[in-house]
Amino acid sequence: MHKIFAGIDEVGRGCLAGPVISCVIILKKDINKKILKDSKSITFKQRIRIANYIKKNSWYAIGSASVKEIDKYNIFNATLLSMERAVKKLKKKPNIFLVDGTHAPKKLKNSKTIIKGDQKIKCISAASILAKVYRDLYMIKLSNKYPNYNWHKNFGYGTSQHLHALKKFGVTDYHRKSYRPVHKILSK
Repeated sequence: MHKIFAGIDEVGRGCLAGPVISCVIILKKDINKKILKDSKSITFKQRIRIANYIKKNSWYAIGSASVKEIDKYNIFNATLLSMERAVKKLKKKPNIFLVDGTHAPKKLKNSKTIIKGDQKIKCISAASILAKVYRDLYMIKLSNKYPNYNWHKNFGYGTSQHLHALKKFGVTDYHRKSYRPVHKILSK
């Protein structure tokens, strides 16, 4: 029997703003695997182009956990929650889930965690690309509403520009209040 593998990856754990996003994906047999790389190793424009190609050649689902959930449950548990939500939405069911990192959601039966899986396993690479593109586009949209924070460039990560804007303009509803740099500003 042919086993069906699904890759799972998340993006946005280290950001100061925005949700954490996970993607679960099953690649179709004919997909060109040579173009599938860790999302961090390709440019924004390449990711957009490759993501559109992946969407046409796979079954996938996106899950997220909000800033409020990150602050309430912590980033580790919120990440697992976003993965569970992605898996619930996936229409096609795999035999095995290959999860990037060291932890998989407890509810996920038949899963295997792989450290640096986004660099080693093509279905996890594809999941990393779709999750990153989804989150980046979300942060670009938010940046239109909050232009002072440069989210269209830093995507919510704690760059020096973002930290400067936090000090100057304050904390938004999209900032993770449990994260030290944000919490420090709030407690002044």
